[in-house]
Amino acid sequence: MIIDGKKVANSILEELKLKISKLDKKPTIAVIIVGEDPASKIYVKTKHQKAQELGMNSIVIEMPADVSQESLLAKINELNNKQDITGILVQMPLPAHIDSYKVIEAISPLKDVDGFSYENVAKNAMGLVPYSYSCTPKGILRLLDEYEIKLEGQQVLIIGRSNIVGKPLSMMFLNRNATVTIAHSKTKNLQKLALESDIIVAAVGVPKLVKSTWVKDGAVVIDVGINRMSDKKLVGDVDFEEIQSKASFITPVPGGVGPMTIAMLLENTLELFLLQEKEQK
Repeated sequence: MIIDGKKVANSILEELKLKISKLDKKPTIAVIIVGEDPASKIYVKTKHQKAQELGMNSIVIEMPADVSQESLLAKINELNNKQDITGILVQMPLPAHIDSYKVIEAISPLKDVDGFSYENVAKNAMGLVPYSYSCTPKGILRLLDEYEIKLEGQQVLIIGRSNIVGKPLSMMFLNRNATVTIAHSKTKNLQKLALESDIIVAAVGVPKLVKSTWVKDGAVVIDVGINRMSDKKLVGDVDFEEIQSKASFITPVPGGVGPMTIAMLLENTLELFLLQEKEQK
């Protein structure tokens, strides 16, 4: 069965829109973009439009590529201290002269819509509930839940160890009593590990890395990769056509995990807004 991330995301967005329409005050997300990276500009525009469609306030703050780290941190601090700003997102990647870790840590954990701050990451790792979960891992688990895919006791292979997907997702699976293996560029016998897995998550950025010979019959395959080929076609990290007949569930690219990431970002924004309102009372 093909997991329809677009359909699930649209359903979540409709629910968010309804909830926001009933609020007296609206959540506000502030997105900072540094420089002129075309892909980043597209992502920011999409987030801005989606937030507005739901009835949220969305502010885009553009800063030049040569902005100093001190100026960027000062802007984040200013937003942290504004009661009317619910969530802060700094679009990555940042120019080389800026330390992205310092930028992430500067964002208040209670305004961290991306779920990247040290406090939120640590809570997830300890099995506690953070203020916000990382958007893509949260979206993956929501998809698995929507399709009633069992996690407890399942053998999960995550290919990719990024701070954005692989690492936080591994903790979330562990917290749901799955057995997790994280594979990366130095992993030996990757095909053997994949064949032993009930759930495979490919998040490494290598087009069609996972072949049908890597997947046992009935496995669940989640493709996080988005790779643009020379013919402009988008493909994932999984050979979808090959694997589709073997997997019990599989996400397509596009239309699988991607739409869920933005839906979770906006859900995080609303959840942080409600937390902040509760704390201010």
